[in-house]
Amino acid sequence: MYRERSAGLAGAVLWTSTAPAGPAPLRVLPDGCLDLLWSSRAGLLVAGPDRTAFLGVSAPGERWVGLRLPPGVGPAVLGVPALELCDRRVPLADLWGDRHTSTLADRAQTDAEALLVEVAARRLRAAGGPDPVAGRVVAALTAGTTVTATAAEVGLDPRGLHRRSRHLFGYGPKTLARILRMRRALALARTGVPLAEVAARTGYADQAHLTRDVRTLAGVPPTALLSR
Repeated sequence: MYRERSAGLAGAVLWTSTAPAGPAPLRVLPDGCLDLLWSSRAGLLVAGPDRTAFLGVSAPGERWVGLRLPPGVGPAVLGVPALELCDRRVPLADLWGDRHTSTLADRAQTDAEALLVEVAARRLRAAGGPDPVAGRVVAALTAGTTVTATAAEVGLDPRGLHRRSRHLFGYGPKTLARILRMRRALALARTGVPLAEVAARTGYADQAHLTRDVRTLAGVPPTALLSR
């Protein structure tokens, strides 16, 4: 059982999930985001940005609450570059220390949703808000702007954009662009648009190119994702 809703915080999404009784690995597709997590079994965690799909297995009945921060916002909240968390799930105590997180862990037992939003909002204010470059980069790449043109648009040279992107998103702008394009393609395909047309409308050379790219990033072809 999975549900999500707006967190009322700078485009963040609050989600909840309860693992089924039987073993059922969950395929989490890359999205350029960092998540603050609470698990009824593992406590407070951080999920870094993934380059390829993450296969998670939960204990039967395990409850999860997550705050998915928009791409590029996580470093301002967590206080560490996204690159340090890329493809990782780590206890929040590893980042903020046991002394600080032990109190948070106790509060999470009663209202994890409110806690995650409150903590993220407070830390984001203390950091002066997210890096404004992050949203501009995401918007440009989502619109299909080339990496070189995106760098010029945000006032950076290509190397500068690459460094900034690794800090904000965990990987360079080319990888981020591929991930954003895949997500656009899958969202369009879920509306019933044929894959060949999806490929043409989202910037792939053809349907075969779309299938290869989705398989590389998600681990399965788009048809496997759309059948769920």
